[in-house]
Amino acid sequence: MASTDSFGAKGTIHAGGADHEIFRLAAVEGADRLPFSLKVLLENLLRTEDGANVTADHVRALANWDPAAEPDTEIQFTPARVVMQDFTGVPCVVDLATMREAVTELGGDPAKVNPLAPAELVIDHSVIIDIFGRPDAFERNVDFEYQRNKERYQFLRWGQGAFDEFKVVPPGTGIVHQVNIEHLARVVMTRGGQAYPDTLVGTDSHTTMVNGLGVLGWGVGGIEAEAAMLGQPVSMLIPRVVGFKLTGEIPAGATATDVVLTITEMLRRHGVVGKFVEFYGEGVGAVPLANRATIGNMSPEFGSTAAIFPIDEETVRYLKLTGRSDEQIDLVETYAKEQGLWHDPSREPVFSETLELDLSTVVPSIAGPKRPQDRIELTDAKSSFRKSVHDYTDDAEPQPLAHNHVDEAGRESFPASDAPALAFSDDDDDQPVVHSAANGGEGRPSRPTTVKTSDRGEFVLDHGAVVIASITSCTNTSNPSVMLGAALLAKNAVDKGLAVKPWVKTSMAPGSKVVTDYYEKAGLWPYLEKLGYHLVGYGCTTCIGNSGPLSEEISAAVNEADLSVVSVLSGNRNFEGRINPDVKMNYLASPPLVIAYALAGTMDFDFEAQPLGQDPQGNNVFLRDIWPSGQDVQTTIDGAISQEMFTKDYADVFAGDERWRSLPTPEGSTFAWDPESTYVRKPPYFEGMEPDPAPVQDISGARVLALLGDSVTTDHISPAGSIKEDTPAGQYLREHGVEKKDFNSYGSRRGNHEVMIRGTFANIRLRNQLLDGVSGGYTRDFTQEGGPQAFIYDASENYAAAGTPLVVLGGKEYGSGSSRDWAAKGTALLGVKAVIVESYERIHRSNLIGMGVLPLQFPQGESAASLKLDGTETFDISGVTALNDGSTPRTVHVSATKENGEKVEFEATVRIDTPGEADYYRNGGIMQYVLRGMLRG
Repeated sequence: MASTDSFGAKGTIHAGGADHEIFRLAAVEGADRLPFSLKVLLENLLRTEDGANVTADHVRALANWDPAAEPDTEIQFTPARVVMQDFTGVPCVVDLATMREAVTELGGDPAKVNPLAPAELVIDHSVIIDIFGRPDAFERNVDFEYQRNKERYQFLRWGQGAFDEFKVVPPGTGIVHQVNIEHLARVVMTRGGQAYPDTLVGTDSHTTMVNGLGVLGWGVGGIEAEAAMLGQPVSMLIPRVVGFKLTGEIPAGATATDVVLTITEMLRRHGVVGKFVEFYGEGVGAVPLANRATIGNMSPEFGSTAAIFPIDEETVRYLKLTGRSDEQIDLVETYAKEQGLWHDPSREPVFSETLELDLSTVVPSIAGPKRPQDRIELTDAKSSFRKSVHDYTDDAEPQPLAHNHVDEAGRESFPASDAPALAFSDDDDDQPVVHSAANGGEGRPSRPTTVKTSDRGEFVLDHGAVVIASITSCTNTSNPSVMLGAALLAKNAVDKGLAVKPWVKTSMAPGSKVVTDYYEKAGLWPYLEKLGYHLVGYGCTTCIGNSGPLSEEISAAVNEADLSVVSVLSGNRNFEGRINPDVKMNYLASPPLVIAYALAGTMDFDFEAQPLGQDPQGNNVFLRDIWPSGQDVQTTIDGAISQEMFTKDYADVFAGDERWRSLPTPEGSTFAWDPESTYVRKPPYFEGMEPDPAPVQDISGARVLALLGDSVTTDHISPAGSIKEDTPAGQYLREHGVEKKDFNSYGSRRGNHEVMIRGTFANIRLRNQLLDGVSGGYTRDFTQEGGPQAFIYDASENYAAAGTPLVVLGGKEYGSGSSRDWAAKGTALLGVKAVIVESYERIHRSNLIGMGVLPLQFPQGESAASLKLDGTETFDISGVTALNDGSTPRTVHVSATKENGEKVEFEATVRIDTPGEADYYRNGGIMQYVLRGMLRG
């Protein structure tokens, strides 16, 4: 639809060898004072102004933005494109295929169910590190990937042919966010003769990585992404914008990872949930694009909607490096300067709030053991670990530990009878014989356990053993400074005769093939491989729970002795239960520090005081002895990375390898569902749907499915990681003839709602306070006398049979973490009608509404505990029907009746924040709203 152009903003520019229609921001009074991110939104409103959904008043409201005001003005943002990864993208395509059938059944045209904006899906979440530490690891892991995911990949290939504007980047190519910044991102789009800013939403929270390139976008749930693909705008409130000023330069010894962990800690403490963060000032120009992307990537970790850098010379330099055409580069520069989107460090926009970081104050850091914002200075890592480990073990008294053996050359060996103890020592000196093997420490937990392996000898494990040390994740594998820094550290370690400890599972999962190319050109692969860092795949791997199993011997020892072992990864997420079911404590670190911890073998280690080992002459080798200098890293970058690498690797990025091209592909406008498939099934969202929505009802006689605490993440709610045999999901797969070895991960089975429902609220670290001392997917089933313990899924089935609606109670920051649509889909399909918590994280609250679940908050200052709710009550929620008259009530009345008849009553705040969200809720969800709109159209 053409813009009504109330402001006379329409004009023309010549750039990149062509004329383009644009909508000039200068036509709107007040536009010049806005932050970069709001200028992008303003252009979006000018171009999509239709007098109905987007009006001149919306444009004026944004131009007259009050930085001090709390957000209260709704606007409709129309993203230019959608980007997806396969875990979240598969259910999107499943839903689109299902909508085609539903439209047909209701008398509409199925061809209308088609992406109206470019949608690109990168298959990057499916590779699992089954094989590691050997030259054929990559090929074997990809073979396993295709064996496990053949049905899904055939479905995606069908979708690529059936839907216009939908493209798939095949497996083994790279991580979606790295592929996005290196190839897919346009910075300035051209379409239908218009030029306009590249904007997007993505089905992964780390979509914000592209913010480093000056592209405004953020993560949404799959259900919102589907609506965006179908031309629905994203309803949002004009946000507050936090200005973040960068000054100084990163000091020697610190990395971009340390910078982003520092920024994450600062912004999480400041409070930026629901806000934009924008970087500005003289220091911005000195921040390399790779570092900008690393910072933008972590936006979900500090809670902001976006974390964006403006367009400048560094943006253009990166576009040239990554092989964008001369025409595109000219368009970006010309358009940005014409529209006032080019960074002017001498001009400071108005911001709602400001922070500042002197980069010279950044020090080496890690974060953990369970949240990315919990930064620890590396010098404090050992003492912090010793304090934290008490939360993960019930050991009462320390036990005496054995000493390491040292041979004549000063090197450690690992006989079972006297192996290196990894538990706690009061000895912090640099003597290699005793530094990790003294008396167990005063009052510190210790549980030394001998492990005999078939291929790695015998050794002793204890609390704190680093059993996974993985270089992985879009956050850091896109950044040559830390990736080449890790490779140079590996070279220096090998040259000094150091080796990774035998209990460490090592892995290298680059974000794109370009990383492999520059490792090869720099001649550094042999050193990484010498330490066990062979290529295992191009994908998200460890950071999303695809670390693969530990060796059977190590896994058995860890579980039998209940050891609190550790993973160290160069990722962005370290929530409990996320990385590996055997690993309780998880730490984020830069790629060089990942290797350093693999050499140390334990978190109970002081890099300053303790040596990593000895060189062939018997001299102690400390981390400082092998840490590469900044000059060495930069020299290697300059000599190893070229434009040709990017143009070669992305020349035919959608074609795939022979495995992909040879997949048999279904055809037709509608998908032929296989009733025997355990990967892709037609979901029930539209069953019984009428052309017009039924009136909204109050909620009566509801029972509590789960009573949860603070910081319950979408990882706790949504199915993720491996599928255990003795769970409802495992039982379902066995009943359908799937052997345990072929269970694959929950993420790979997101196209099968039957598996996903059974894995919702089933995280092994979830603590449902309806039960005492029980972790995992359990609840009390009050359909049975006495309310016995039951699987959450089994109880929900019984409640559904009895016609009993369900509610979930929670604490602060409910739903933080990844934008997992299944956290909301699973909640809805379990029969949950309302969630009542103290506060929400942005995306999950929106996704609950998108699935027809009512998000409520306890009154300010109140909680389940303060109201003395224990989860045994029956809940009645009245006042919801007020939505039927077209308005949204600010509160609803909640009455909780205890078993003895006593009532707890309170007014709960309704967290339906915009009129658009109210429309979704009235229709039973966003998909039903979109489908009915198509039928009316």
